[in-house]
Amino acid sequence: MNVLSNNTRCLRGLAGLLAITIWAGFGITSGHAQSVQVTRVATGSPDAAAELAAQPAKPAPKAAARYYVDFRARTASSYGHAFIWYGRVGQRAVEVAGLHPATDSVIPYILGHIIPVPSETGKSYGDLDEQYLTASYRVFLSEAEARKVFAYIKHKQATSPVWNAATINCVAFISDIAQYMGLEVPGSNLLYPEEWVNRLRTLNRGRKVQIAAAP
Repeated sequence: MNVLSNNTRCLRGLAGLLAITIWAGFGITSGHAQSVQVTRVATGSPDAAAELAAQPAKPAPKAAARYYVDFRARTASSYGHAFIWYGRVGQRAVEVAGLHPATDSVIPYILGHIIPVPSETGKSYGDLDEQYLTASYRVFLSEAEARKVFAYIKHKQATSPVWNAATINCVAFISDIAQYMGLEVPGSNLLYPEEWVNRLRTLNRGRKVQIAAAP
């Protein structure tokens, strides 16, 4: 009985020693294979280069390029002013476009209620100051959409030489841009700028941009 017990213990010990030897052998083999692979890559062997070339390339992640047009209204000494900001999301610099008399003098402004007067189409005093803002409606664009819309804005600026309070006014200017973008616009350009922008936002909630034909 003691002899059998001793033999059993010996067999178990041999089995354990064999298992450790096999495990160690696998570990050495695996480590050696990794070492060979690293060495081949480091030395630039032809086999390593071929293996790397055969691996599928991972496409580079594309940054989400989003742009916007912001229809805005602000206070002024009279009934306010309508204009737009436009540019790329995340950039502090903005472009401003809006139709207004060419000088800060009150005389062209008064005459512009009777006859057309020379205009400017860039920023005016107060367009960059948030404290004067009374209404805003921002529309986001893809890069392809922005390219077309921004080109149309530049076109409008280059082809709007006069301003008139009743017909060719600041609201009419940004209304043309909104229509080019496929937005539904209020029925009158004689609304106060704040009211016009608020109505524009209400009319187009959830509406997608549909760029019109190029000018």
